[in-house]
Amino acid sequence: MSKLDIISVPDPLLKTVSDPIGTVDDDLRKFMDNMLETMYSAPGIGLAAIQVAVPKRVIVVDTEGDAENPQPLFLVNPEITWSSPEFNIYNEGCLSVPEHYAEVERPESVKVKYLDYNGKEQEQLMDGLTATCVQHEIDHLNGVVFIDYLSRLRRNMIIKKVAKATKETVAL
Repeated sequence: MSKLDIISVPDPLLKTVSDPIGTVDDDLRKFMDNMLETMYSAPGIGLAAIQVAVPKRVIVVDTEGDAENPQPLFLVNPEITWSSPEFNIYNEGCLSVPEHYAEVERPESVKVKYLDYNGKEQEQLMDGLTATCVQHEIDHLNGVVFIDYLSRLRRNMIIKKVAKATKETVAL
């Protein structure tokens, strides 16, 4: 396995709507394994393929485990088929918006249809942190970053700070 490079705002690729996957094959499984390794080493609890500059409808999530005790979910072509009328507010962060957090309100529970690691169709009811994380990552597949839920002023301030920090890191 190998780590992938995570892109950050304001990279225009993050505004791309990702393409569906035709079939789950060995190449895709290897890519998902690399995504998982990248997510754990970042560290994070979710990662969408677009965050590693691949505009495909694939996400990996692990809100229960970690690199030492992994309990990952691999979701190919995930689609929310139901959302609860109740909402939760989480202080969200994002590997593509490093070191910035904001409260985002999302449905407390969702039902998600997807293809798993082996290409088998699944439908799963998710709640709490897992539901929030999966919604956050599906947003990425649709060209939405969590800061898009914030005021334009706050969003632009965060983007400028991340861009400046990225330039400073590159300069070193």
